Amino acid sequence: QVQVVESGGGLVQPGGSLRLSCVASGFTSRNIPMGWYRQGSGKERDLVASISSNGDTTDYADFVKGRFTISRGNAQNTIYLQMTSLESEDTAVYYCDAQVFNARLFKYDHYWGQGTPVTVLS
Repeated sequence: QVQVVESGGGLVQPGGSLRLSCVASGFTSRNIPMGWYRQGSGKERDLVASISSNGDTTDYADFVKGRFTISRGNAQNTIYLQMTSLESEDTAVYYCDAQVFNARLFKYDHYWGQGTPVTVLS
C-alpha cells in the first residue's frame, strides 16, 4: 500500500523560511518522480515544484521561482521543499505527489499525502 507522508509545515512570519519533507513508501521503485502542490482556502490545487526520479530535472511554478527549492534526499523516495522569502500568498496546505508507474495501464498513478499546512502571518 502506497503511503505518502508530509511534514514541516507551521506558522512563519513574512520573509521567513520553512522546509517541508515528504516520504513515499509501499512500492518497489527506488526513486520515482515526485512533486509539491498547494491549495489555498477556496482555491484549486496548484503545482508548486516537481523533481525527476534521479533529481536531475526540476520545474517550478512562476510564483515560487527564486524562492523555493525542491530537492531529493539520500533516503529512498524522500523529497524536500525549502521555502524562503515567504509571503502571505504562500499560505496554503502543501501536498506531496508521488508518481508510481502502473505497468498494467502504462501510465503514472498519483498518490497524495494528507498535506501539511503553512501559514504566513500577515
